[in-house]
Amino acid sequence: MKQFLFFITIISCLFIQTIKSQTEISSNNYYRTIKIDFNNAAGDLNTMFKECIGAGRANEGLRADWQQQLALVKNECDFKYIRMHGLLSDDMGVYSEDEKGKPKYNYQYIDALYDFILSINMKPFVELGFMPSALASGHETIFWWKGNVTPPKDYEKWGALIRNLTTHFTERYGAKEVKSWYFEVWNEPNLTPGFWTGTQEEYFKLYEYTANAIKNVNSEYKVGGPATAGAGWVPETIEFCENANVPINFISTHTYGVKHGYLDEFGTSGTILSKEDSSVSGDVINSRKQISNSTKPNLELHYTEWSSSYTPADPIHDSYHSAAYILQKLKQVGDAANSMSYWVFTDIFEEAGPRFTPFHGGFGLLNTQGIKKSAYFSYYLMNKLGKTELKNADTSSWASKNENGDMQLLFWDFTNTHPGDTELNQTYYAQDLPSKPKGKLKVEVEGLKKGTYKLEIFKVGYNANDPYSEYLAMDKPSQLTKEEVNALKRKNNGEPIKTELVKIDVKGKFIKYFNINENDVYLLNLRIQ
Repeated sequence: MKQFLFFITIISCLFIQTIKSQTEISSNNYYRTIKIDFNNAAGDLNTMFKECIGAGRANEGLRADWQQQLALVKNECDFKYIRMHGLLSDDMGVYSEDEKGKPKYNYQYIDALYDFILSINMKPFVELGFMPSALASGHETIFWWKGNVTPPKDYEKWGALIRNLTTHFTERYGAKEVKSWYFEVWNEPNLTPGFWTGTQEEYFKLYEYTANAIKNVNSEYKVGGPATAGAGWVPETIEFCENANVPINFISTHTYGVKHGYLDEFGTSGTILSKEDSSVSGDVINSRKQISNSTKPNLELHYTEWSSSYTPADPIHDSYHSAAYILQKLKQVGDAANSMSYWVFTDIFEEAGPRFTPFHGGFGLLNTQGIKKSAYFSYYLMNKLGKTELKNADTSSWASKNENGDMQLLFWDFTNTHPGDTELNQTYYAQDLPSKPKGKLKVEVEGLKKGTYKLEIFKVGYNANDPYSEYLAMDKPSQLTKEEVNALKRKNNGEPIKTELVKIDVKGKFIKYFNINENDVYLLNLRIQ
C-alpha cells in the first residue's frame, strides 16, 4: 500500500511539473516579453540623456568634494556638459565699479571653475545670471546665497559685461572650443516673484542685449533661452526673435513631474508626484511641436532642468523609485529633445542653505558624502549601452550592440505607486516601501554569433543599489559615521549581481527569464569571449 501511495505521489508531481512547464512555455504566462534581433539595427543610439547635467551654483564648483564627485560622475556616466546658476553672482567676484561708475571685471573664480570642468573633458552650458549687485536695478534676491534677480540698471553696461566675458573665454580657451558651448540667458524669468522681477518684455530686452553681445564676439557662438519654468514662453520667444531680428540658436526650458507649483526656495512646500503617464515627456514633446510649427523649425531644444520634483526636500529623489522613473521619462521623450539635463548631479547644493542630514530629499544623484543614490545608477547603466540601438517594440527598455559583437539590454518596470492627492511625497517616500511582484518577464534574443559569452547582470530596485532604504532601516540617523558611509558605498557600488558564462549555438538564440518587481531595473551585458 505504501509503495502504491508513493507511486501515485511521484506520478502526481510529474503531472504537476509538466503542466507547470507547459504553462511557462506559453507566452501568456509572462507579463512581458522582450524580443530582440541582434541583426536588426535602428541606427546610432540617441544619447541625449547624457548630453548635460545640472549643478546648484557656480561657487559650489570651487569646492574639492564637488569637483571629486563631478569627476566620478563624468567617469561613470559620461555627461558632456554641465549647467549651473550664479555664474555672475557676487560670490564669484565678477563685476564691480569704481567711484566714477566705470566697470571692473574679474574672472579668476570663473577661470578656476571652467579650467577644472574642461580638464575632465566636460564643457560648460553657460547660464548667464544672476545680476551682479553693482549692476542691479534693485535689491531683490533669491536663495540662501542671495542671487540678485533684478534687471540691470544699465543695459549697455550689461551688454559690455557679456561681451567682455565672451572675449575672455575666446582668448583663454580659443574660438573653436567656445563654439561648442551653449550660452543661455538667465533662469526661469517667468517666475515672478522668484527668479526675475521684470516683465516678459524686460526679459526679451535682456535677451537681445545678451545675444547681440555674444554674437558681436563671434557670430558662430550659440545663444538661446528663455530657460523658463513649466515649458513656458517658447512660441513667444521665437516670435520676438523673429520680429526683432535677434539671433537665437536653441530653445531651453524646464519641467518637473509633480502636480502643482514651480519653485520651492526654502524646501518647505509639499509636493505630489503626478499620476499622468505623460508628465515631463508631454511637455518636451509639446515644446518640440511648438518649435516645428514656428518660423524657426530647426532650432535645437534643450531641457536644461528636469526631475521628478522641483523641491530640494523631496524624498522621491532619494527613493529607489527614481531609477525606473528617470528611465521611463527619457524613453518617452525619444528624439524630441537634443538634451535632457537632470537637475542635479550632487546634493552639494545650497539654495536653501547647507543641509543637515545625509538623505534629505536633495536633487542630487549623489548625496553630500558621495553615496550613490538609486537615481545615479539609471545613468550609470545607460552609459553602458552600446553605440548602435537595436529595434525593439518594448516601451520600457533599450537594446544595443557594439561592433565587437557585444549586446546590451536595459529594461525596467515603472509603476507609479504614489497614492495620489491623499498623501504628499514628503510623507509617502519617507517610509520603507517594499516593492511588489509584477510577474515573469521573458528575454529572447536571436541572431547572435555562435560562441561563448560572459553575461553580466546588473540590478537597481528595492534593496538593490538602494542606500536610502538602508538608511531608513538605520532609523534615519542625522549624521553618518565614516564607517557607515563607507559601508553604504561598498554595498551600493553598481557591480553585477551575477556573472555567468553562456553558450550560444548555431541557432544564435539567447533566452532568459526574470521575476520582476515594481520599479526594478536590470541591465544584461552579453560580452563575447
